[in-house]
Amino acid sequence: MVREVRVIGSDGEQKGVMPLENARAMARQENLDLVEVSRSAKPPVCRVMDHGKYMFERQKREKDKRKSQVRTGVKEIRLSPRTGDHDVGIALGKIRKFIADGSKVKVRVRFRGRERFNPAVGLDLLRRIAGEATEFSQIDAEPMPEGNTIIMTLSPTSMKKSPPRAVTTVRG
Repeated sequence: MVREVRVIGSDGEQKGVMPLENARAMARQENLDLVEVSRSAKPPVCRVMDHGKYMFERQKREKDKRKSQVRTGVKEIRLSPRTGDHDVGIALGKIRKFIADGSKVKVRVRFRGRERFNPAVGLDLLRRIAGEATEFSQIDAEPMPEGNTIIMTLSPTSMKKSPPRAVTTVRG
C-alpha cells in the first residue's frame, strides 16, 4: 500500500503530493472518486473525478466509432459456363446491389464433367461480366483458375471516379 500520492484535482489542476487519506478526503468532500491514473510513477498519480461518468462517455465514444466504421464483406455469385443471357443479367443486378452496399463480390464459374476441358468459355463469361460491370465496379483480382473453378473479384470503384450528379435549377 502506498502512503503518498500525487493528486490531480477535478478541474485538471495539480494539487501536489499528499498522504493517501487526505486525497481520499478531498475526493469525498467533492462527492467524486479518487482514481489511480499511473501506478508506475513515483509517487503514483491519482485523479479526482466522476468515474461512472467517465466510463459512460468512453463507452459512448466507442459506440460512435463502431457506428461510423464501414464493414465490407465478400459476397459470392456462382455461375456455370452454360449460364444463359437472362441469368447473367440477373447476376449482374445482384452484383450491382452488392457493390452499392459496399461489399466486394467474388464471381465464381464452376466447371463440371467435360466442361473442364474448355475453360475459355468460363473466361469469356467472366470478361463479359467484368465489361458490363465497369461502370459501377473495378476488377480487384483478375480471373484465376482454382481447381475446377475460375474466380474473379470485383470491388466498388472509388468515390472520386463517380460522375457528378446533375444539378437542376428551378426558376420561379
